[in-house]
Order: sequence, then structure tokens, then C-alpha cells
Amino acid sequence: CPCLLYGAYIFLPFDAPLLPSTSARLVYTLRCTAFATFPIVLGMIVSGISRLCSSALEPFGELHREVEIHRTYVSQSVNLFILYFFNMAVLATYLPQELLKLIPLLTALFAISRLIFWVSYAIGRSFRAFGFSMTFLPLLAMLLWNLYGMFILEPENLLS
Repeated sequence: CPCLLYGAYIFLPFDAPLLPSTSARLVYTLRCTAFATFPIVLGMIVSGISRLCSSALEPFGELHREVEIHRTYVSQSVNLFILYFFNMAVLATYLPQELLKLIPLLTALFAISRLIFWVSYAIGRSFRAFGFSMTFLPLLAMLLWNLYGMFILEPENLLS
């Protein structure tokens, strides 16, 4: 993940717009994180279609494996997205202007890693660790940076 983010940061030809205020940074983050919901919405659609096409006689009975995979993926993705969104919002307030390019890159990494997790989870439960680690480890890094920013860099502005 760090190598992938570093390569994208260096070689992709875009820069974040100038965002001097905290509210502008939060709006930018909100707009970027809207794209991270794409894998979740796609999972909901596929989950609904697989449930409709399921051969179960009881609609509220025991789920088949193919239906259970999509339902589990959606619920885990929603939980991780909530953690991702709040960490991203806090991260946007602590990043310097030249590092704001990381916000869309982290959003793309989240979306791609959730799709990789979904495919690997459908292949077999033992293969899902790669996709989950691509989602969870950047989330953990964001959390650690946010705690560092709150308690070490600016402890006097912790609640302001």
C-alpha cells in the first residue's frame, strides 16, 4: 500500500485544488469519499439480484453461500466505510496543502481494495486477507496520523 500510494502520488498528473479553510477541505473530502461508496452500492445491487435469483423456497430461510458472500461483503464494507469516512474527514484538517492529493488517492485505494476483497472472498475465504489488509492498513495508518496530529502536533486545539 505505501509503495502504491507513493507511486500514484508521484506519477499521477493532478494536484489538489487550493483549499485554505477547514470547511473547504471537508467539502473536498466529502466529494472524494462519495466515490468510495461505489463498491458498496454495487455490492448491494449484486446482493439483491443474487437473493432474487436464489433457488430458496423460503425467502427468510437459510441463505445460500452465494447470497451470504454478498451480504457479508456489504455489511463489512459499510462498517469499514464509516471508519474510513470519519478518519478521512479528520485527516483532511491536519494535512498540509501539498499533501491533500492523498485524499483522492486514499479514496481510490479504498474502493479498489474493497473490490479486490469481494472477488477474493468469492473465490475462497482463505484468500480474503490481501483485500482486507489493503483496506484496513491504510485505515490504521490514517488513525495513527490523526491521533499524532491531535495529541502531538496540536494538543492545544484538540477540541476547537
